[in-house]
Amino acid sequence: MQGPFGLTAKELGLLRRLKSPDRIQRFLDELDYDLRGAGCRSPRRVLRERSAQCMDGALFGAAALRVQGYRPLILDLEAVQDSDHVLAVFRERGCWGALARSNFAGLRYREPVYRTLRELAMSYFDNYFNLRGERTLRRYSRPVDLGRFDARGWMSAEEDLWYIPEYLCTIRHTPVLARGAERRLSRVRGVMFEAGLVGRTVEP
Repeated sequence: MQGPFGLTAKELGLLRRLKSPDRIQRFLDELDYDLRGAGCRSPRRVLRERSAQCMDGALFGAAALRVQGYRPLILDLEAVQDSDHVLAVFRERGCWGALARSNFAGLRYREPVYRTLRELAMSYFDNYFNLRGERTLRRYSRPVDLGRFDARGWMSAEEDLWYIPEYLCTIRHTPVLARGAERRLSRVRGVMFEAGLVGRTVEP
């Protein structure tokens, strides 16, 4: 029998047990990382398959937050010479925090202590680098309320949800760097580079 959001009572029960953003993030961290990006899974499929890439993780995080009473919001971080990164974002006491699944250790959870979305986005800047050590974050989007996709059953769909990242590509993004700053960026090296790769999934 289907309940709210098209989920079964068992699925809702699993999400309700993730009673805080921190607990949701711990669940995300325990999932297998889908290195090849083989699908864009709904939260239902993430629960069943126990696998996710960045986009899946953001959708799952937003769904789990929704069940706890938050708005289901995601935000896109846009990069150059690198993949975009999508966050599930939430507000507590007027401040922003974020949940995420990433193959880089520094691109995951953020406590809700950031007064603006720009502060939140910039907290990812130094940790957002590619395997050449280049700092790659360039822009961030406004938050998107996934309720706009409820008619398509995004929380419980069996098909891939590629229409959501496609929508993110159409909306305005705000630059994070002042003009000319990109040319002066140093590369990430040494201990910081190694720390970012802790726990990283690699091709077998």
